Amino acid sequence: MTDFASLLVADRAQKARPIHLVDKASFAEWLKKRPAEDRHLLEAQRFDGKAAFSFAILPRGSDFEVVSAVRKLDDLSAWCLGKLAESLPEGTYRLAHGDPGRAALGWLLGQHEFAAYRSKKDEQERGPRVLVTANLAKIDEMVRLAEATALVRDLVNRPAADLGPRELEQAVRDAANELGAQAQVTSGEDLRDGYPLIAAVGGAASEERTPRLIELEWGKASDPRVAVVGKGVCFDSGGLDLKSAAGMRLMKKDMGGAAHALALARLVILEQLPIRLHLLIPAVENAVSGGAYRPGDIVRSRKGTFVEIDNTDAEGRLILADALTKAVEGKPELIIDFATLTGAARVALGPDLPAFFVNDDALASAAADISKQVDDPLWRMPLWAPYNEMLKSDVADFANAANSPMAGSIVAAIFLKKFVPDEIAWAHLDTYAWRDQSKPGRPKGGDALGLRAMFAVLQSRYLRE
Repeated sequence: MTDFASLLVADRAQKARPIHLVDKASFAEWLKKRPAEDRHLLEAQRFDGKAAFSFAILPRGSDFEVVSAVRKLDDLSAWCLGKLAESLPEGTYRLAHGDPGRAALGWLLGQHEFAAYRSKKDEQERGPRVLVTANLAKIDEMVRLAEATALVRDLVNRPAADLGPRELEQAVRDAANELGAQAQVTSGEDLRDGYPLIAAVGGAASEERTPRLIELEWGKASDPRVAVVGKGVCFDSGGLDLKSAAGMRLMKKDMGGAAHALALARLVILEQLPIRLHLLIPAVENAVSGGAYRPGDIVRSRKGTFVEIDNTDAEGRLILADALTKAVEGKPELIIDFATLTGAARVALGPDLPAFFVNDDALASAAADISKQVDDPLWRMPLWAPYNEMLKSDVADFANAANSPMAGSIVAAIFLKKFVPDEIAWAHLDTYAWRDQSKPGRPKGGDALGLRAMFAVLQSRYLRE
């Protein structure tokens, strides 16, 4: 992984190239104070301070300075320095005025790429672009957030052939060993007996890719218990309700919820938040074979309710149901789950906004405010109880999917809600975990969406003064 700690360092008056930040409102006044030579250079480079992420170079003898446009100078976004980090030559830089704050995250992640499967490195590969900051308290925080985001990206970007349930288990075990946590795994006969929905979804996989429930626990028993659950479908063919070729193309990312959950667990432990953390990742491959579960099958959940399988491609909610049931048994005061659950959420909200379902209005309000502060947006969606009728079954307690294409993400969330008691605060993020188009600091491919927001929620809720 990228050595982020070497890219954001304390300002000790070391030599560094200045970066002048301007926005549309401030550029004209800033330009008046510049020498005529600079004005000519900026005109030649067609830099007018209006287009965010644009920048220009101002030569200074054998060196140079940088001027870059941002959207709002008094409210730097997390990504406003991402383009500079991607584009500038190797060297050390500092902002000419002010502190980067959360914009340091974009600087760090602008230098991260997933290159594990490239046989040849770019011959023109540059060295590190280092940013110095006087805000020493922010350095560790930004580095940890960058590392967590990069972990999600790297896990999601790995091909399914190299990241099955076994490899996902190893990632959790590695984290447990590194961070002083305890990991345990349920598989085989114990999984079939205790977690029948997880076992059913993963029943068609090969022997090397058998289903399992991966758990990690950390913290003092006396602290408030918080469960974090992540959907770990390492590849989703759709099962016997087979996806199309186009629908299957990105299904290596269907373990994106697990990647988010593991990254959040790491942040919690590194921050030493005073909680008793319980991480649960149901890890499966939704494959096709003679052992595949079928449309029309009825499976008894861990909770004891019977679920009719209407669609084998609605598998994520099934494995989450058993994992949520196990989480509830620990009597947490809060459950957070991440899942790449429905295409309907993307139709409704597009790729940037995780659909956010929550059964506690105070938690929802806090998350909405905090997500804006950390530049990691969420959009609350309703847990509309009347849509329970869409999950009716003639032969079981309820079905796993509706026959109607309407309200797909809401219906999926309502299914999950059946496994979480009302007295436990619960947040469900239907996240994309992917970026279709590159943006500054955010390359095309796997991405963390909602991770920083939920970590900030936990910080605000549990961090001791």
